[in-house]
Amino acid sequence: MRKIILSILGILFIVGSFLYAKKLIADKKKPKPISERVVKTVFTETVTNKTVKIVIPASGNLVAKRRVELFSEVQGVFKVGSKLFRPGQKFTKGQTLIRIDANEYYASVQSAKSELYNSIAAIMPDLRLDFPEVFPKWQSYLASYDLTKSTPELPKITSEKENYFISGRGIIANFYTVKNLEQRLSKYILRAPFTGILTEALVTEGSLIRNGQKLGEFIDTSVYEMEIAISESLVSFLKIGKKVTLTNLDKTKEYTGTISRINGNIDNATQTVTIYIEVKDPNLKAGMFLEANVDAREEKEAIEVNRNLLLENNQIYVVKDSVLDVLDVNPVYFSDKKVVLKSIPNNTVILKRPVPGAYAGMIVKPYLANAETKK
Repeated sequence: MRKIILSILGILFIVGSFLYAKKLIADKKKPKPISERVVKTVFTETVTNKTVKIVIPASGNLVAKRRVELFSEVQGVFKVGSKLFRPGQKFTKGQTLIRIDANEYYASVQSAKSELYNSIAAIMPDLRLDFPEVFPKWQSYLASYDLTKSTPELPKITSEKENYFISGRGIIANFYTVKNLEQRLSKYILRAPFTGILTEALVTEGSLIRNGQKLGEFIDTSVYEMEIAISESLVSFLKIGKKVTLTNLDKTKEYTGTISRINGNIDNATQTVTIYIEVKDPNLKAGMFLEANVDAREEKEAIEVNRNLLLENNQIYVVKDSVLDVLDVNPVYFSDKKVVLKSIPNNTVILKRPVPGAYAGMIVKPYLANAETKK
């Protein structure tokens, strides 16, 4: 029985091997399938060289052109004024920002002015006898002397003897002492140097103000400046007074500014020059972020394409007889998304969009937008 089973298995193995060999021979004689060649459709455009405006994009925050940090040079209690000293409060030019209690210091000033008046009055009899020619002007000065007003300038001394006499009585020294006290008395009142708005207030009414203490910040809201950095190679094309277009981040509002100043130094790290753009608009606020488009120069006989079309070694793909080829170009300016190219002959067909896996010699088919539109 065992021999019969082995014989049957042997016969089946021989028959299977024969059939498998026959199949291999049949498959070998079949012709190989011909792979279809895939031709990619590409977007192209024909080059027409023209004058390209090189626009430099930049951005920055607005800063008030006139900005004053308020500090106290005297000490005293902050008195309540006609307007509250709070951020956002508007003041006109010359209006009182802060008034510090100066009653004690005012009394000392009046005392010094009285001493000056008394010292001048004490020399009047001697002036009448020894200097009758100058007596009238000193008498007139004494008659116009008012303790409630600012001390007027002393009469002009016309002779050397008069100078010795007046100086010897200490009148000139007393006069400058009084003027110094009056000057310091004026610092108890801080007035607005221009019409603007208070952006920072660090003290409140009734608080004690110390000498050298910062009180707040006051800005002019009519004029703002924006600081931007421009490449050193493009600064020569910019001039003071040149118009600049400014936009907000949402591109919903547009403002027109002018270049007001150009820094004379070049940043060693970035090789850029700082440009200051002045802009006026009632809707602007300090700290607002804006984008600027500065017209630097015009490049003749050039085109502008997307940066992703520029290959290594400054080359781009061109289409010649439905075959891709490379062409050497001269890039003259790079922006974030665009590049300005020169040295491309007119009527050259170039790619409008990058093609994945593209290579020189690749067969392509230009996309005919006009034909598709007609259909």
